[in-house]
Amino acid sequence: MNLERLRRRAEAHAALADVHRLAIVDELALADRTPSELAATLGIESNLLAHHLATLEAAGLIERIASQGDRRRRYIRLLPAAQLVIEQDIRIVAERIVFVCTENAARSQLAEAIWNQSRPIKAISAGTRPASRLHPGTIRAAARRGINLKGARPRPLPQLGAQDLVITVCDRAHETLDPGQNLSQLHWSILDPATARTPRAYDNSVDALEARIAAAAGHIISAPT
Repeated sequence: MNLERLRRRAEAHAALADVHRLAIVDELALADRTPSELAATLGIESNLLAHHLATLEAAGLIERIASQGDRRRRYIRLLPAAQLVIEQDIRIVAERIVFVCTENAARSQLAEAIWNQSRPIKAISAGTRPASRLHPGTIRAAARRGINLKGARPRPLPQLGAQDLVITVCDRAHETLDPGQNLSQLHWSILDPATARTPRAYDNSVDALEARIAAAAGHIISAPT
C-alpha cells in the first residue's frame, strides 16, 4: 500500500468537495483561463475565487503560468491529476476548428495538421499577424514526428462564423482577439518554440498539442448538417 499516493488522492478529493471548485475544474477541462475570465464565467467574486484557486493549487490540481503576451496576466491550467473528475458530458458543437497563433508559423500550423490526421471535423489555422513563411524549426519538427505540413503557409484570419470553434494556442493571439465577437473560443497556453529555437522546444510544443487535442477531441462534436 502506497500511503503517500493515497494521501495525495485524499487531498485531491477533499479539494473538490465544493461546487465552485468542481465548476472551476469543468471550466478548465478544455481551456486555460485567467482568474478574471473564470470569475466572469462562473459569477464568483474575486476574493472567493482566489481562495478556491489556492485550494486547488495546493492539492496539485491546477497550476498558474505567466502569459507570453501580457506578462501581468496569469493563466490557470488543469493538471493531469484532475482529469478523472471532469464532467464527461461537456460538449462543444462545431462545423470547423480554427487554430490561431500570432504568426501562424509554428503552433497553429502543427495543431491543424495533428487534428486533421484523424478527426472528422475539418481544422484550419491562421495568424493574427501572419509571417511570410513557416519557421524552419516547425518543418523539421513535423518531419521528425511524421506530421504532414505539405503546402502549408501562414494565412490571415478568415471570416469567422457561429459554427466555428476558435482555439488560440498563443497567449498574444488570445489577448488580441476581440471577445466582443461572441465567438466559441478555447485557449491553450502553449510556449512559443520559436523563442528558444531548439529542437526540444519544438518537440515539446508537438507533445503539448497532441495531449490537448487528445483530451479535447471527445468533447467536440460536428454541427448538424
